[in-house]
Amino acid sequence: MDIEPEISKSKNRTSVIDVIAHDLKTDEAVLVMNEPNEWDSSDEQLLSLQERFNAYASFLLDGEMAETHPELAGKAARIELGCAHMPDARALELLGLIHDQLKFQEIKLQVVVRN
Repeated sequence: MDIEPEISKSKNRTSVIDVIAHDLKTDEAVLVMNEPNEWDSSDEQLLSLQERFNAYASFLLDGEMAETHPELAGKAARIELGCAHMPDARALELLGLIHDQLKFQEIKLQVVVRN
């Protein structure tokens, strides 16, 4: 994957795209969202996750990615959630709902557990 990181030190990460990349193997535009924290089933963590997915989807659907990365315009899109820990039951339920909503917009969702 050709990776171009977008780096931010902001505490509020809702509108931060962690990594924008081009997966050469699948020819997809990939937005990577990193979740380094353990899953705690808290409403706060799940709301934050939902808000981040909304921001990622808006970035793709509202044309912002096409403006900032014209080389990726028109490519199939995937949002990849990179987790340091396996999501708990509440997070998995939310991710299932998010998956279904993104599918309507022809955006793939992939969850990668690194540990």
